[in-house]
Amino acid sequence: MPDEVQTENLVVTENYAAWLSHEPDGETVFHLELGQVTVHLFREEWEELMELIEAAREELRKRGA
Repeated sequence: MPDEVQTENLVVTENYAAWLSHEPDGETVFHLELGQVTVHLFREEWEELMELIEAAREELRKRGA
């Protein structure tokens, strides 16, 4: 079936999961399952979120936390 969505796990832990779906229109959607919440992000949003997390991690390192 040509409209079938293909999925791929990125990483799964005991409580969380990150996976992606390859949509029929060629778009890749990133999914974060965080307990009871699932977040769906397009590639540009995913990249911005990764930058935010990395910047927050760096800020915590600077503060010694």
